[in-house]
Amino acid sequence: MSSAPPPPRAAPPPPPEEEDHEQGASANERLLAAAKSDNEGMIEDALLELKDINYTDGLGNTALHYAIIHASTSVLETILCHETCDVDLPNRLQGDTPLHIAVRNRWEEHEGLRVYLVGSLLEAGADTTIKNRYNQRPIDLLPPSNPSADPESDDERIRAALRRAEAEAMITASGDVVDEDEEAIIDPDDVASDSD
Repeated sequence: MSSAPPPPRAAPPPPPEEEDHEQGASANERLLAAAKSDNEGMIEDALLELKDINYTDGLGNTALHYAIIHASTSVLETILCHETCDVDLPNRLQGDTPLHIAVRNRWEEHEGLRVYLVGSLLEAGADTTIKNRYNQRPIDLLPPSNPSADPESDDERIRAALRRAEAEAMITASGDVVDEDEEAIIDPDDVASDSD
């Protein structure tokens, strides 16, 4: 009994012809690429087409996450000043907010860079109390406090900034904030007496 040769294989059909779509990256892809590469022109062009700057990729990272990861200081202010920027979005991988990432990353070859990034996020209103998937707040990512540590080290300056921001948030939440625009009116003729 002889076996017949297998039938010849047919080539797969060609892919359907695509309609004339605009070629190139979408505005959201350009937004993330600009944050990764610190490209001011690209981010401004992308923002002309976008209303929301909080687009997330598959890992849950936004342009702000990538600007912090890559220390993209030129585009950071543009991102933080955008009216839709949410500074506290956690990513999917570890549940890290951009503040977690800024505290964790070292950038040891650029002293003070981490302090700048953390300070920028705090100034934009980043929440110091958000915990990631490992139940860590940003301050928990710093090495343990050491009384002999140099107070001018990046770790100690960041610790102080985080504590200050947390204290300011607690004071604001308790309503014990005085509006600097309100001036106390003092009557010079009103004299208090201790003799009562």
